[in-house]
Amino acid sequence: MNTLLRFLFFQFFVRPIIGILLGLNVRHRERLPIKGPAILVANHNSHLDTMVLMTLFSWKLQKNIYPVAAADYFLKNKLLAWFSQHIIGIIPIQRKTKAGKNPFALIQTALDKDKIIIFYPEGSRGEPEKMSEIKRGIAHLAKSNPTVPIYPIFMYGLGKALPKDESLLVPFVIDVVIGTPVLWTGDATELLDIIKSHFEEQKQELVINEWN
Repeated sequence: MNTLLRFLFFQFFVRPIIGILLGLNVRHRERLPIKGPAILVANHNSHLDTMVLMTLFSWKLQKNIYPVAAADYFLKNKLLAWFSQHIIGIIPIQRKTKAGKNPFALIQTALDKDKIIIFYPEGSRGEPEKMSEIKRGIAHLAKSNPTVPIYPIFMYGLGKALPKDESLLVPFVIDVVIGTPVLWTGDATELLDIIKSHFEEQKQELVINEWN
């Protein structure tokens, strides 16, 4: 990853777009981790999701944040692969792996180095503003890292601003709700239910605030 280019990209391109063109409302910002290792889990509706999550942090922390992204998409050509790895700083993950190969190996290396990871438990972008089923990948990761806190983050508006398969950005105010961290519970199904419950509560918080 090129630290200087990443700084310039986020400081002079991403932040102005999100802060001025879209607008950002963040609830419970104080809950964000101030150091790694940590895992941010968020609902996934848009390529802008990662940009928004990374701009929640100061540059001091932002340079230690690594989003997990599908290798088959972000490494599909040389230009996109270079941009994704050197500017965004993705950790590529193979959605289809050979038997005996650990798809989480690079993620584990980053966590071992006290990095903050962005992980989308749905696996891929879904329909605009609709949650897909949470896959078991986050449970496997949590089981291997039982002391690493997992921060549920719910975002609303990005599915309208830049939905899947669209290239035209539409101005929409983005709402972000930071949840309280959770840890590995010892049971995969229980952990997935807890994360899902957090997302539902965060979504409900937005609905309640809209009516107040």
